[in-house]
Amino acid sequence: MENLFSYGTLQQENIQLESFDRVLDGTLDVLQGYQLEELEITDEFVLKTSQKKSHPIIFSSNSLQDEINGTVFKITSSELLHADSYEVADYKRAEVTLKSGIRCWAYIGKR
Repeated sequence: MENLFSYGTLQQENIQLESFDRVLDGTLDVLQGYQLEELEITDEFVLKTSQKKSHPIIFSSNSLQDEINGTVFKITSSELLHADSYEVADYKRAEVTLKSGIRCWAYIGKR
């Protein structure tokens, strides 16, 4: 199993059903050292699925005072690949450590 931290649309049930064919169980957690921004989405599939023109995106701030609230989901390796295909090219998957100490994947902004 893989841990995936979501702070945005992957927390929505409709996105989970579209991406994983199931609703995910998760636990709340916090990612430190990142700041939240908004990204305008132009990908037609993602726009249709999320029904949102902008999505949250995070970038490293290198300050532990900056925190992002989100949810940790346990998913399979194949489900992680489905999540990869949902995210647009502005995001990259990176391994992070949450405030709880859990190591997981998160989609962060490319810069």
